[in-house]
Amino acid sequence: MSEKNSNRTKWLHLRLKPEEYAKIHKQFSKTTCRKLSDYARKILLDKPVTATYRNQSLDDYMTEMMMLKNDLNSIGNNFNQAVKKLHTLRQITEFKNWIITYELEKQILFNKVDQIKNHISKIGEKWLQ
Repeated sequence: MSEKNSNRTKWLHLRLKPEEYAKIHKQFSKTTCRKLSDYARKILLDKPVTATYRNQSLDDYMTEMMMLKNDLNSIGNNFNQAVKKLHTLRQITEFKNWIITYELEKQILFNKVDQIKNHISKIGEKWLQ
């Protein structure tokens, strides 16, 4: 049995003005296509293009939540390192230093948790309006 070669071997070169390219790229960015070449191929071959609707407030929310998630991850990592250090301590002075560091990390954690609570409250208030 012979297999059909499905690789694309033909090129189509196209020159555009900057404003033409910007218009095409703007339309492309509103679709689910991952590459501009996929988008162009679908348009040229009259295939359906799935357009997406972006909710700006949801995008802003997700950006903020990702930043908070990263902050919490780094704080969690610091806390885990502090606990590991606690298990290796042998002298009272080392233990005192660990307690001081732990208290600082705990305060940072509580501040971030308060920021998250405030942010969620603000989003909840906006959403309920």
